[in-house]
Amino acid sequence: MSREPLELAYSPCPNDTFIFTPWVEGRIPGAPSVVERYEDIDTLNQIALRGEPDIVKVSFHALGHLRDNYCLLRSGGALCRGCGPLVVAKTPFTVPAKAAFFNAGTEAVENAVKFARAYTGRQAVIGFEGAFHGRTYLSLALTSKTHPYKGGFGPFAPEVYRVPYPNDFRGPTAAEALAALRRAFSTLVAAQDVAAIVFEPVQGEGGFIPATTEFVAGLREICDEHGIVLVCDEVQTGFARTGRFFAIEHFGVEPDLITVAKSIAMGLPLSGVLGKAAIMDAPVANGVGGTYVGNPVAQAAAVAVLDVIEDEGLVERSVAIGDTIRTRMESWQARWAPVGDVRGLGAMVAIELVGEGNEPATELASRVVDEALGRGLLLLKAGVDGNCIRVLVPLVISDAELDEALQAFEDALSASL
Repeated sequence: MSREPLELAYSPCPNDTFIFTPWVEGRIPGAPSVVERYEDIDTLNQIALRGEPDIVKVSFHALGHLRDNYCLLRSGGALCRGCGPLVVAKTPFTVPAKAAFFNAGTEAVENAVKFARAYTGRQAVIGFEGAFHGRTYLSLALTSKTHPYKGGFGPFAPEVYRVPYPNDFRGPTAAEALAALRRAFSTLVAAQDVAAIVFEPVQGEGGFIPATTEFVAGLREICDEHGIVLVCDEVQTGFARTGRFFAIEHFGVEPDLITVAKSIAMGLPLSGVLGKAAIMDAPVANGVGGTYVGNPVAQAAAVAVLDVIEDEGLVERSVAIGDTIRTRMESWQARWAPVGDVRGLGAMVAIELVGEGNEPATELASRVVDEALGRGLLLLKAGVDGNCIRVLVPLVISDAELDEALQAFEDALSASL
């Protein structure tokens, strides 16, 4: 594949915003591209659903019925009025709940904090080491990884505090992480000043590190004890990715707020905060909003996404995909010592590559990604040290495509070791 079309495509873009994964012509029917056709399998999936013709059709139908480009938070005609109730119905909330829609995942996280602050009258927010919550300033303050996300971009939002997240492979344990959180109320910030604790049920950028039931239940207990809002960031894990509609369902714990984005609308710009009505109603009138929030075209796509997930049994399919990937990866772990860990939930699965003494093998991970690209497979590194390789295949992938992808992954590993 010639690099020239790629260079032409990105030449007007600042170097710092270069997107390394090309939009490949033919992956979405009718999509324009200046990139040459390249036969590949996408295990990144833009961390969203693959383009479905029915969803595209619904979105264009909604676009044709717009009368203006201004959409209030709670507005919406027949095309999008059903989106909120349909999404809320999928949540684990046992009390009345509401939805507010925005554009990007980072916007959802920041607005979740605003809801929590309005409800509690407090300012402080606690996040976790290894977390990723977005690239705008409050979300970036919550994000743990410095490069490439935070270096040179400070100062960041105040009243954000960070504590350890459990990691079965490297530590700490769930009990140790919870103890550190309780200790933070004495050494970092008083519990009475904390509005929210924000966590990912599976850390995405952190390297697909799943929480444990002990840890999530402990977070719920601490939040209940101190009147803190528990925010579950499901921007990457939601919408059938983990073998449940929401990853929080694995733990039998009810959060107060859930943030969603990415898969919600098949890549169209839509995010949301789903939460208990008492918290969602806390801000003053017009305290939360924006020019393009909850746009009806993206909401129409979200309704169609819900139909696809239901009609094609994608929650169950996620379990099957994950079982296949995990079995293959565990065979690599048994075969090659540098495959130090295999982890994840459902179809969100990753390997962690290590050297002597379990030192992070960052360069090895880069070699594997490059070798895979040469075999037509798109892979993405993760982890604070960049030594993990995460897999997020489209949930509509066929068994044959999945097998082809895993074989290319295996060949890339073999060639890199």
